Amino acid sequence: MPKKYKSPELYMCLALNRLVIELDVDLYQDDLEDKLDEMLKNKRPTLPKSEISYEIKSNHQMTNKILGKLEDMGLIEIEFDGKTYSIAITREGVLYIRKFNEFYISMYEDIIRDHYRYRPMPGWFRTG
Repeated sequence: MPKKYKSPELYMCLALNRLVIELDVDLYQDDLEDKLDEMLKNKRPTLPKSEISYEIKSNHQMTNKILGKLEDMGLIEIEFDGKTYSIAITREGVLYIRKFNEFYISMYEDIIRDHYRYRPMPGWFRTG
């Protein structure tokens, strides 16, 4: 079976959704916009860059490219402490992925299902 192509947008979708999982919030809850500032102020989890690379199943070069694009768009913040990179989602990142998840799922459903074929489908993956 030929390998399925993942676009940069799909990599961005997977990375942002992985960061949202760390917030432990329902991305689709009512009034999320009103609650988000307080949520991020109280709990702003970060992930190491290696965790993002693992989530998107990508090499170092592609991971850097995707994280750079997300940072340029203001959807994540990257901190370097001299040894490791820590990635945190921004308010804009949460709202972006909430708005576009349905679109990404409709466009890439078969590729997303294939991406998670050996793991349970994540909670953000909702169809129908």
